[in-house]
Amino acid sequence: MTAASVVALAAAATAATAPISYSDLLARERPLADARIAYGQDPLQFGELWLPKGAGPHPVVAIIHGGCWRADLPGLELMDYAAADLRAAGKAVWNIEYRRIGHPGGGYPGTFLDVAQGLDHLKALAGPHRLDLGRAVVSGHSAGGHLAVWALARPRLSKDSPLSALEPVKLRGAVALAGIIDLEAYHADGPDACGGPGTIDAPVGAPDREGDVYADTSPPRLLPLGARQVIVSGDLDPIVPSRFGAGYGAAAKAVGDPATVIDLPAAGHFELIDPTAPAWLRIRAEIEALLD
Repeated sequence: MTAASVVALAAAATAATAPISYSDLLARERPLADARIAYGQDPLQFGELWLPKGAGPHPVVAIIHGGCWRADLPGLELMDYAAADLRAAGKAVWNIEYRRIGHPGGGYPGTFLDVAQGLDHLKALAGPHRLDLGRAVVSGHSAGGHLAVWALARPRLSKDSPLSALEPVKLRGAVALAGIIDLEAYHADGPDACGGPGTIDAPVGAPDREGDVYADTSPPRLLPLGARQVIVSGDLDPIVPSRFGAGYGAAAKAVGDPATVIDLPAAGHFELIDPTAPAWLRIRAEIEALLD
């Protein structure tokens, strides 16, 4: 074998094992949802509903996309592949879009209010679409992982917070996939992949908002949540290294929350929402376990 052949084989092996990007994911043919439904008046206040075969009532997985809370990165289409896989496995999926940093009304409080309103819209969808809200969980990826755990924490919000609600939809638990859950920790020590500390400042309203900007936005400040949480990381993730998931999981366990921390081998950031990746089998099993 020539030296050039050895180099070529090594390069091919590296490419085969290197983590995928969101561009790799979105280059595939995307499956289609069953319906696009508005939950508010803004053009970005909508979700896509994926309905499995059968009469129902169907268990529900609400999913929240990531993208660093930023308008210049892809939106809910990132979750289409995972949504289609969950639909095929008999789950109804509600994939939420929301206003982000750079959209009019995005940031604090709009991003949080959109996610909350989108989730609460499940109450209106349940009857017409035969959804079983007694078996409903939320899952999110990256920035969406933060928003998913925050959504689970909504009953813990102070009544003085602009984000509080009287009767948020009840959720059995949350599955965070490469979630940027601890905003303070990521602000202090996170990679610059999302744009550095300023990207954390924007969704929490810093520096313009008075008081503790993390008190109603960062889930560790709202512990214990009193509900099951599954914190999933990939050991090759350069965007949200697994130490962040491990740190949040340890904090949740320390106050008595039923939290499971999973560090998946040979998985990067986007493998966690890729149903063709080995990591997805474990993730889907964890979602199903929360629904059972």
